[in-house]
Amino acid sequence: MKKISSGATVFYKRLFPLLWFGFAGFVSVMALRDGLVQKGQWMFLVMPILVGLIGFVIMRQVLWDLVDEVHDGGDYLLIRKGDEQERVPLKNIMNVSATTHINPPRVTLRLVTPGKFGTEVTFTPARKTSFSFSTKNPIVDDLIVRVDRARRA
Repeated sequence: MKKISSGATVFYKRLFPLLWFGFAGFVSVMALRDGLVQKGQWMFLVMPILVGLIGFVIMRQVLWDLVDEVHDGGDYLLIRKGDEQERVPLKNIMNVSATTHINPPRVTLRLVTPGKFGTEVTFTPARKTSFSFSTKNPIVDDLIVRVDRARRA
């Protein structure tokens, strides 16, 4: 079985938010500790809180819905999120869509019959190894062709 999801998913879902909110919290604590709020410099407290809120909204939309791993088993995908995993036959995938112009790139699988993870499963594909400027990902292109083939059979 070949892993088709990125190994950096753990970084995106757990480490990056920890760094983001940790930095915003650190700046807020330093502003309070140094008495900047009492000196009328409220922006040193307001800006990190605003950055944290904006980060929360963006991460909820872009990162936290990602599954942890996707493995390709030929005629099915094995999807894992936390301690749960599900085997999804390629013929149960209605659509494969990819967004390439955001970081991290996302692949969304829309399922015919909802599974453990709902009607849509989203993951970050493994990065291609070439240094081409093409936005196409060979993993996604191959998956689209195989899903179409499985649905026709």
